[in-house]
Amino acid sequence: MKSFIRILRARLGTAAGALPKSFFLSTHTLLFWAWAALAGIVSAGVTTGFRLSIALLEWRTSTHANGLVAAALTLSPLMRILVGTMGGLIAGTLLWLGIRWSARGPRGERHIDYIDAARFGEAELNDRTTLSRSASSLISVASGASVGREGPMVQLAAWASVVLGRLLNLPSAERKALMVCGIASGIGAAYHAPVAGVVFVLELALGFLARHTVAPVLIAVAASSILITGLGLAEPIYVIPVAGLAQGNLEFAALTGLLCGGLGTGLLYGVERSRLVFARISSLPLRLMLGGFLSGGLSALVPEVWGNGFSTVSHILHGGTLMQWVALVLTIKLLATLFSAGSGAVGGLFTPTLFIGATSGFLLGDMLLSSLPAGWVGTPETAAVIGMAAALAAATQAPLMAIIMVLEMTGQFQLSVPIMLAVGVAYAVSTRFGTRPLYGNPIEGRST
Repeated sequence: MKSFIRILRARLGTAAGALPKSFFLSTHTLLFWAWAALAGIVSAGVTTGFRLSIALLEWRTSTHANGLVAAALTLSPLMRILVGTMGGLIAGTLLWLGIRWSARGPRGERHIDYIDAARFGEAELNDRTTLSRSASSLISVASGASVGREGPMVQLAAWASVVLGRLLNLPSAERKALMVCGIASGIGAAYHAPVAGVVFVLELALGFLARHTVAPVLIAVAASSILITGLGLAEPIYVIPVAGLAQGNLEFAALTGLLCGGLGTGLLYGVERSRLVFARISSLPLRLMLGGFLSGGLSALVPEVWGNGFSTVSHILHGGTLMQWVALVLTIKLLATLFSAGSGAVGGLFTPTLFIGATSGFLLGDMLLSSLPAGWVGTPETAAVIGMAAALAAATQAPLMAIIMVLEMTGQFQLSVPIMLAVGVAYAVSTRFGTRPLYGNPIEGRST
């Protein structure tokens, strides 16, 4: 037996010696992968912390922490207007102070947007601007502004990874890679969609040829997902019944892609025009206060437009919703988003875009269901899921990310083929009109 072991060791040593040195992972590479995993964990931690901070502010405002719409329903219409107005004023003041604070100091010139930093190969984010914009976003979201909370979450995740790279004194190239790990992990943690987080950075930030970054990004997102699972947050963000397929599902999907692609593109155009109108107000606090007043006034009429629209979409996807109510909420929500985003409230358009896709898809499905033969069209809830992917693809012009993200967020993988078709049509519509997409060209809107 001992002689057999000696022969086996000799054989293995000879085989290992015949392999190129590049076959073996260096200690430095393994150590960096460990830092990538740590970046994923830190990113998941800061996104969770931001979400809990919003819940705390909801509770302080309304003694209710079960969602923004639920909090709005506990307030009187007048109080919703007041909260929106004061929230806009405070958020605008924080943003103005942050701009003045960031202009001073050795780090005032650094990139403030994580997508731009990743695309330009920068390894830094502006510390002061990130913190002040995050604080401003926290106030805007908690006071009912029609913007997403996930954009600031991802910005914080990317910044936390940058800070980690500084503390570890890593070389510039590795700090850049670590920041990208934070972006992907933040997306995965915020939307409970880890695969979409990877595709997000590859499709929107780096390009699919960034092969040296792929391994650490995958490791970081996996570590982030493990933490999210441990916290009991791993289920799809939209927990809904299984959506069924129908005979005319592909034809219907193409029509949904056409409608939602047009609406997604129209939302971007409307936000750009709204920003030009609000830009006439030179004072940033007054600008955001006006946006808060207008969106708060709309929420006084329809409380369901309060916030980013997540809980309303969840309600629609569970079925039993009246078409007339959905049409009203969609119309008012579009206006509220134009007011909030146009005034400069810090937040993403990602979740509001999903809202518009879900509601418009639902309406189209409901109308066709009542006018076409039974069994030809799926349920309105099926149409809502397809519409979410189509609108997101139109707004971001990142079709692969849109497909994967909506499938992960809803768990409706049986809809893969109709979603792919709808996304293809929506993407063709959005690129046809040349509208500047979220996150620019190769998602937060341009900075204020």
